[in-house]
Amino acid sequence: MRDRQGCLAGLLELFLLDKVFNWAERRFGFGRGCSCGGLGCGIIFLFIFLVIACSIVTHTDWLHLLH
Repeated sequence: MRDRQGCLAGLLELFLLDKVFNWAERRFGFGRGCSCGGLGCGIIFLFIFLVIACSIVTHTDWLHLLH
């Protein structure tokens, strides 16, 4: 049986993910303006953020699914 994380641990992970995502967006992504680098990195960061957020909420181990 796999141990599941508690509610506070999941909320803390989502909070930290939000802070890292906001910093990366301001530094490299959409926050840099309407440039090719900012737009491309912004879309990549958004995709990565969505995958990580879904894995936190649903407790999915993406590396286990690939095996």
